[in-house]
Amino acid sequence: MIKKASFLINQWIEYLLFGMGFTMALIVAVQVFCRYVLNQSLFWSEELARFLLVWQTFLGASSAYYRKVNPGVDFLYIKLPLVLKKASSILTHLASMALFVVMVVYGCKFAWFVRLQISPALQIPKWIILSIIPISGVILLIHAATFLFTELKGDSNDH
Repeated sequence: MIKKASFLINQWIEYLLFGMGFTMALIVAVQVFCRYVLNQSLFWSEELARFLLVWQTFLGASSAYYRKVNPGVDFLYIKLPLVLKKASSILTHLASMALFVVMVVYGCKFAWFVRLQISPALQIPKWIILSIIPISGVILLIHAATFLFTELKGDSNDH
């Protein structure tokens, strides 16, 4: 059940990442055209592109984690005996989950701290932009729990 949820969440995130990337590229291209051809600047474009980049960064990190393409150092891990590999993997997943809980807790605190601030150009509450920190923390927790349960079951097949 959690494995399927992790898969579906990542699938939606990858569609969202594509849409955000396309939107950001389009906004920047229109801004360049307006600034250099029409001599008019879009006052909101840079701020929106920056906010999209923030969301892409956190959602992209969760997708990279799901696909296991995040950077890692495994030169020692590959030389370990199977029992120690499994223990090391479980410990790594637990440590990752602890970090993701910190992301959720402090991301919520930070979003709450800026709840009354409004972005200058777009006039949207900054908590909306910063809510991606705890949101991505929850997504990463789901992926990490999936990896941990898979490891504990002994099913080492990749998703």
